[in-house]
Formats: sequence, structure tokens, C-alpha cells
Amino acid sequence: MIPRDNYLELLKSFKNKELIKVVTGIRRCGKSTLYEIYRNYLMESGISEQQIISINLEDPDFAELRESQKLYAYINERLIPDKINYVFLDEVQKVKDFQEACDGLYIKKNVDLYITGSNAGILSGELATLLSGRYVEIKMLPLSFKEYVSTIGDKTDLSRKYREYIENGSFPYITELEGKKAKSIYLESIYNSVVLKDIISRKKILDVSTLENVIRFIFDNIGNPTSATKIANALTSSGNKTTVNTVESYLRALQESFIIYKAERYDIKGKQLLETGGKYYVADIGLRYYLLGTKKADRGHILENIIYLELLRRGYEVYVGKAGTTEVDFIAINNEGTEYYQVAYTVADDSVLERELKPINNITDHNPKYLLTMDDEPIVSHNGIKQINALDWLLA
Repeated sequence: MIPRDNYLELLKSFKNKELIKVVTGIRRCGKSTLYEIYRNYLMESGISEQQIISINLEDPDFAELRESQKLYAYINERLIPDKINYVFLDEVQKVKDFQEACDGLYIKKNVDLYITGSNAGILSGELATLLSGRYVEIKMLPLSFKEYVSTIGDKTDLSRKYREYIENGSFPYITELEGKKAKSIYLESIYNSVVLKDIISRKKILDVSTLENVIRFIFDNIGNPTSATKIANALTSSGNKTTVNTVESYLRALQESFIIYKAERYDIKGKQLLETGGKYYVADIGLRYYLLGTKKADRGHILENIIYLELLRRGYEVYVGKAGTTEVDFIAINNEGTEYYQVAYTVADDSVLERELKPINNITDHNPKYLLTMDDEPIVSHNGIKQINALDWLLA
């Protein structure tokens, strides 16, 4: 099992707290394995195996528990009185009215509850209403570049490892497979699971062709300002007539299944979100290579996608920045403050360097500013803007 230390430490910090721990993320990103690692930690710290109840609700062996009352009764019978019981429910959205079982377990003083879901819908609607303020969400992504490199051991030739990382994908199990064909088949299975199980069946989508065309458009336009109107117009002009409302509903479904993420646009001077100009990024670049092939590779936007996901992993809220008439790739905000990031594959050409620095130079505040590139140069400062090698930054 690949250590997922950042997520593990978060779980440890919420241990025995009166909060339901909800780990969300795209299928196969490692949610179940994270809980397995955490359960091992619990037992190593003195918790008995009898105090741990773990149920994977996608497992056919537990199919009869996919009703709230049956699930609650099954767990309740196995609780040890006068001891804390650690209850793990994988893919809890499989259970009809699961929020009722979660609420019943939550109010028990001897239950510490952990659940996972591959769809953001579990934190909307009734669950959000019923358990408002009583759960914490841990948003999980596939392997970071640093985690990926740690599975290999050899930290030489990082450029080659980066190529493998973006071509093969960052799903943990991909590191167990040999050969491009096996990895491509695995990525295909993930894509089909997300699209077929989490979107088409759940949303009862009949126009599968349009959904797949929307996915292809987003995958082909990562890092470009995109809107539902733009996508609908592009599909209609290519012979796949659709409506803006349809595209909007498909985009919501894709985001809910964690296959894509949207970075909203933010006016730095006016300090407000803007309605237009947002960008989409994919949860795993390997899926993009699987769907589009290598001939459509855009090195700059792929790197931008990798940086965006890493900022999310590090706990930032991430926006696309408007600085006057120019654009800053990312505004990253957390409890400690604000940082600005510009991303370019290379700035070896002076005119490209000048173009990339201009948006950040337009920002007059004193928050940290960074330019991340793949250029193999030592850290340099351009009027206070630190230029850092992207791989070094990803491994920091």
C-alpha cells in the first residue's frame, strides 16, 4: 500500500471527534486503501479488531445491507458496549436513505463513523440538511507526483518519471501494472466506471453520445476559458446539436463524480468572483491521454493541470485570476493568506518570460508570487517573483 500521509494525518487529527469523517474522490483514487491504512494504525495504537466494523457496500456480500434500516441494525448488533467502535462504510451512496443510518450511528456516543463516496451528491440534499455541521469532508485525489515518485524509489531522471506520470495516470493501482497496454485497459475501466456507474445510470442520461462529446471537449480544452454556451455552440456546429441547459447538467454531473474540477475566475482588484471565464481541469491526466491520445498533448496546459491539482492537495482554494486586462493562472488562498502562480512549460525565450511575468507584475499587493516552469534553472527572482522548477516544487 502506498502511504498517503497527508490524508492519513487528517484522519488522525479527527479521530474520536464528534464528526462524521467523509472521504470523497473519483473512483480508484485510494479512498478504501486509505481507510485500510488508517485501520492498521488504529490496531497498532491498541484498538482491538473487534472494535472495528468495515463494510464495502459495493461488495455483493453486503448487498442485503443496501437499505438504511438493515445497515443500521447490522452494525448496531456488532457494537461493543463501553468502548469506542470505529465504523467504516465504503461507497455509502449505494444504500437507500443512507443518511438515516449515518445519523443514527452518529448520535451513539461509542461510535466513530467514517464513510466514503465517489459522488459529491452524498454531501448535498438530505445529508447536508440532516447532518449540517456534524461532518468533515476530506477531498481525495489520485497520487501526487511526489507520491508517484515515492513508489519507484529511484529519484533520478525526474523528467522521464514526469512523462510516465502524465501518460500512465496517477491512480495508485497503475503503479502495480506492467506495460502500456495493461495500463490503458485499466484507465479504460476507470473511465467506464465513472461515466457508466456514476453519471449515466445515476442521472439516467439517454444521450450518451453528447455526454461523451462534452467530456472530450473538456479534456481537450483544459486550462482554456470555457463555458456551457461555448461547448454547446461547438458541438452544434460539428453536427451534434445540443442545448446550453443540457451541457450545464452534464458539467455538473462530471464535477459531482470528481472527473473534472472547475476553477472560477476572480477579479483581484475588485475582490469578487466573476460569472465568466472559468477553466476546467481533469482529475487525472492519464485519463486524458487514454481518451485523446498523445497527438493532442499540450505540454503547457497539462503542467497547469498538474499544478492546479497539487494546490488543491495542499489545501488551497484555487481560482483563475483577473489582473486588469491580463490573467494570472492561479490565485491560491488558505487560512494563512494568498499566493499567486503563473505556470509555463518554458520561459527560455525572453519574450515568453516577459509575457508570463506581466500579469503578476500587474498585482500591487505583497503576497508571494511564483512562476513555475520546466526549465532546469536554479531559483531566480524577477522583481520579487520567484521562478522555480515545477518538478522541484511538486516534490517539496
